[in-house]
Amino acid sequence: MKFNKKYIYVLSVGLAVLLPLSCKKNFLDQTDSQHPTATTLFDKPADGIALVNAIYDTYQNADLLKKSLWYYANFQSHDFFNWGNDRFYNTYAIPSTFGAIEVFWTRAYVGIARANSALPIIAKMKADGVLTAALADRLTGEIYFLRGMTYYYLAASFGGVPLELKDGTNQGLTPRSTQDQVFTQVVSDLTAAAGLLPWKEALADSEKGRATKGAALGYLGAAQMWLKKYADALASYNQLTGKYTLLPNFIDVHEYDKQNNDESLFEVQFDVAGTQSWGASNEVAWISTFGMPEEVTNFGYDYANSALASSFQDGDLRRVATVIGPGDENPSPGIKARGGIKSYPLVISGFASTDPAVKAKYTGDDGKIINTCGTKTRPWVGSDNTQLRTGYYNEKFWRDPTLVGNSGDQTIFGAQNQTLLRFGEVLLSKAECQARTGDAAGALATLKQVRDRAFGGSAPLTFISDGKVVTDPLQMVYSEYRHELSGEYSTFYDLRRAGVATDFVKSVYGVTIPTGRELYPIPQFEIGLNPNLTQNPGY
Repeated sequence: MKFNKKYIYVLSVGLAVLLPLSCKKNFLDQTDSQHPTATTLFDKPADGIALVNAIYDTYQNADLLKKSLWYYANFQSHDFFNWGNDRFYNTYAIPSTFGAIEVFWTRAYVGIARANSALPIIAKMKADGVLTAALADRLTGEIYFLRGMTYYYLAASFGGVPLELKDGTNQGLTPRSTQDQVFTQVVSDLTAAAGLLPWKEALADSEKGRATKGAALGYLGAAQMWLKKYADALASYNQLTGKYTLLPNFIDVHEYDKQNNDESLFEVQFDVAGTQSWGASNEVAWISTFGMPEEVTNFGYDYANSALASSFQDGDLRRVATVIGPGDENPSPGIKARGGIKSYPLVISGFASTDPAVKAKYTGDDGKIINTCGTKTRPWVGSDNTQLRTGYYNEKFWRDPTLVGNSGDQTIFGAQNQTLLRFGEVLLSKAECQARTGDAAGALATLKQVRDRAFGGSAPLTFISDGKVVTDPLQMVYSEYRHELSGEYSTFYDLRRAGVATDFVKSVYGVTIPTGRELYPIPQFEIGLNPNLTQNPGY
């Protein structure tokens, strides 16, 4: 990987870290300096905080979050599809020239370079007395966490990638390390982070969103699992007991007014107040509207596999809180409070239309304005005349009641944070570790915590997925990854980590992932810049 020269020069001296790449509203508030120089920067605590804040900015980008991480976690699992220009995900034919993975790669390495630049600067600020030891240690922990998490997603998505760990000029010719080598570095970074970061309760409310010891331990356990060090991962996860808890009601996990809740380990912060214009400052709006019905947003592209909706066991409350379709009301308390689906401007105008075909789309079975996501006889498939769309959509992103359309028909945009890791996933990963280390009873007990919440109190003794009884604890975990986490940022990552992704998709959907296509291709642009990069097999 070879950065543009402008990045090499500014990052090597740690100056560009104060300038966001594309977002007007950044992950965490930042100090903005005009034409800064090395002699005028880093002479007060706010400078060190701004230095680290700029690393967080790596993740406030919809191409990275939605078109890279979310697509990978959900399109690769075949639980969701794309109806837009990116339909190649539906057949695992992702081109190495796909712009989103180039954005992913570039932003990830800019974030890594910012982290590498920040480490010695924070150390010097501590030594010079500019930063207290406590603040310097916390900021250093955040740097290690963000670098480790970034390498985590790079290795989980691409396999082996170049390891850049030092500040200074970068020739951009580093070859790829192996996937295990990268995850070994992730373990090192996150171990360091966990030793420096505070627990979430030690942070002031104004510091919500920053990395914590819990977030570091959560990702540490996941990285150890990639290395098949299940006993080590279990020890990491066990430290989270008593620090995090499942919310009583699954519907609340992604609710817009319950962000940074007791279950959340790490979220990308998008809690923006006020009217936003369409553009970089409004990244989060299209993360959500891409997956909402076109009939509601005039913008939707992603849709769910109808088989995902039918795969949940009867009585599982996660189904309608994950994927909704014909005949389903939106279960979000926030959406219900604003009147439900019938309150959306496009629904209101559609029902009032003098065009019979349009009016029919927005008319419920009772003859009144529709308040469901289409009907069984008239599913909402937008402008898709080929009937590729199923009429089912991701409910986890359809939660913000202020998000009522797209850039063409309204001015209020949503601000739903994007949760990358939560305690529900930690418990499932813990159960996998328990099963793999011979503690089947412990695995079942841990699974029961997740499933009891899913069924509103007590889960059935018989475990059913896709209409089939499941008795093996590991197979239960794999099914639970899907039912607990579909529509988030984790499902396919967890299945690939477990080594079962291809077999699982084959068994559930009868679809064979082509050899090598569990991974993303290395961006062709980066291979052109760095002759030491090799493409992943299968591309």
